[in-house]
Amino acid sequence: MSLAMLGIDGQQLVLFVVAGWLLNLTPGPDVFYIVTHALRSGARAGIVAGLGIAAGCCVHVVAAALGVGALLAASATAFTALKWLGAAYLLWMGVRMLRARPGTGLAAVTRQAEAGAAAPQPAMRAVFGGGFWTNVLNPKVALFFLAFVPQFIAPGAPHKTLAFLLLGLLFTVNALPVCAAWAFGSAWIARRVGALQHRMHWVDRAAGAVFIAFGIKLALTERPAP
Repeated sequence: MSLAMLGIDGQQLVLFVVAGWLLNLTPGPDVFYIVTHALRSGARAGIVAGLGIAAGCCVHVVAAALGVGALLAASATAFTALKWLGAAYLLWMGVRMLRARPGTGLAAVTRQAEAGAAAPQPAMRAVFGGGFWTNVLNPKVALFFLAFVPQFIAPGAPHKTLAFLLLGLLFTVNALPVCAAWAFGSAWIARRVGALQHRMHWVDRAAGAVFIAFGIKLALTERPAP
């Protein structure tokens, strides 16, 4: 089945890819999650965080294609429930980072990295899971896909659901190089800024404060008018 049969124009597809890159360069909870873990445990952890976020995006894409995104847009109760779950999760992560004592958290993992010790596999699973839930529990992501993707599908397309799934998954895969760039860039900075290595507990504090701010911002988000 060709793109034309799906109601997707070739030139519009190029614009879709470029717009996706620009949107993924914009700092937000997902980007900050990647950067924090890349600073904490290196590029590998940042990439794993990005993969977790991408898995969360896939959930939103499928849900929006099946109409769940429309439910969030139409139902104040559904939107509010998911909004408060996401805000609570971000606040929990922020408080946990704020309460990290000197010598623990980022500082401890930094010393492990300096000593050549690799982050244990369970930690990588936790990083992946954190990225996944950070994304899945954010109703704004579902509404974003619902608002952004249909603009690139012709109104009379006979297979709109299939076209939506294709573009949504393309957007997610398209975001992976940007996520990797954030991860490698953050890890590069962490390795080369000597002062940062000795003050990583302050990075914990800053990261915690930012996650709390994101949580409060999400909690105060109003459902868009139908």
